[in-house]
Amino acid sequence: MGNICRSPTAEGVFRALLARENLEARVFVDSAGTGGWHCGSPPDRRAQAAALRRGYDLSAQRARQVSIGDFHHFDVIAAMDEDNLERLRAIAPASLAGKARLLLEFIEPPVDTREVPDPYQGGPEGFEHVLDLIEAGCEGLLRHVRSLLDGAANAR
Repeated sequence: MGNICRSPTAEGVFRALLARENLEARVFVDSAGTGGWHCGSPPDRRAQAAALRRGYDLSAQRARQVSIGDFHHFDVIAAMDEDNLERLRAIAPASLAGKARLLLEFIEPPVDTREVPDPYQGGPEGFEHVLDLIEAGCEGLLRHVRSLLDGAANAR
């Protein structure tokens, strides 16, 4: 919601996956919150610490609020939970609302949860659990993005 825990973590994980696959020049990644109360703030220190333990550096990121323009600029907008998905679809132009999807929808085979829980009010174990889910979701998202890139290449 505020772009200081889950979304910047997903951005950091996805950037690392793109670098691993040499795709960072072909895919633009950014994170944003549906609320604007943390705009300009770095990710939560606990999120940064958990991510850094796994090799993801979130320190350069700053929170921003999602905008209608994001629906024109991005092919996929991954939400962490149903509440944020609903908020995204409410601000999206009707023809572009389908770009907003839950991150965990990309996990194959599907997992028993659809949402990445918000770890903000909990302890360090919540941030580790969030990272587990986000890593799996981002691997699935990477497969999806590869299919989009392959489709674009085949259309030429």
